[in-house]
Amino acid sequence: MRTTGHIITTLVLSVLTFWGLFTFPAASSHAAETRDLILAAYSVPKEAYERHIIPAFQRYWKQKTGQDVRVRSSYGASGAQARAIIGGFDADVAVLSLEGDVDQITKAGLITHDWRKAPHGGMISASVVALGVRKGNPKGVKGWEDAARPGVEVLYPNPKTSGGAMWDVIAIYGAGLKLAEQRAGKPVAPEAAATQAVDLLTRIQRNVKVMDKSGRESVTTFERGVGDVIVTYENELLPRVKSGRPYEIIVPAETVWIENPAAVVDTYADRHKARDLAEAFVTFLHGPEAQAAFIELGFRPLDRDVAAPASGTALPQPARLFTIAELGGWDQVSTKLFGPQGLWTKIVEDVSRK
Repeated sequence: MRTTGHIITTLVLSVLTFWGLFTFPAASSHAAETRDLILAAYSVPKEAYERHIIPAFQRYWKQKTGQDVRVRSSYGASGAQARAIIGGFDADVAVLSLEGDVDQITKAGLITHDWRKAPHGGMISASVVALGVRKGNPKGVKGWEDAARPGVEVLYPNPKTSGGAMWDVIAIYGAGLKLAEQRAGKPVAPEAAATQAVDLLTRIQRNVKVMDKSGRESVTTFERGVGDVIVTYENELLPRVKSGRPYEIIVPAETVWIENPAAVVDTYADRHKARDLAEAFVTFLHGPEAQAAFIELGFRPLDRDVAAPASGTALPQPARLFTIAELGGWDQVSTKLFGPQGLWTKIVEDVSRK
């Protein structure tokens, strides 16, 4: 027959065993668990993420929390990625080519915070639109007017699917405005400058051989030997030239300053209980390790007045560099160029009929 003391001892041991089994192992397993992060990114910086940034973030998070991170990443044309997220692709973080694509996700109610309050207005990488030509520059291309000459075959992707292509078209149109001022030697009436910009864009569009779905596909087409000139991000070309690919980079005197945003997709991050992870990843993108990775792969420092990136390689400073803000901002430019009655839309329709 058990004594009262024996029964009490047994109960105490049972309680301790209960807490030992359920409380302490639970805390330990939480620290060691594998967390998932879903990343939707535009195609151009894939190497920066896969080779450098994602592994570096995984190391950082493991050291900070003891947790492993499994990043499930998707790469594609920026506009297509934005539409996929709006349509139900439940990415925790969106890293896209242009802020207009992030704005579309915001308008759909999936991003609920003010993502522009992050450093550099929410931008995490920068570049300029440049021209790639074959080794030795056989067509003698020095700028936009040369790309508009008859007989010069041009590549850039389709702005209907590619954020990079929108930057390319904006660079050409803005260059036309700048060239109008340069020729006149003084400020030009907006209507007259716009006429010259449309003319330049039309002549280059007539030379466009292929419009692929994304900037990455466009570069692949160029590498297959199609076209004399490719209009693309400077950072798409720099690593390839460095690795010995047989082409050269021309940075036109008139070109646009590119900035690429990143944002937590609130609805999906909350649904996955991954907000802390998603926010930490976006913060990491603004930090020195990720910025060094971007620069190593050909992006420019976010401060556009810095000529030499951290790698020490001085990049040409365009004489008439302009920003999207100078052209009226994304909403205005997007409607003016790419809307149903947009200038580029009409130019493509006219060129295709001839």
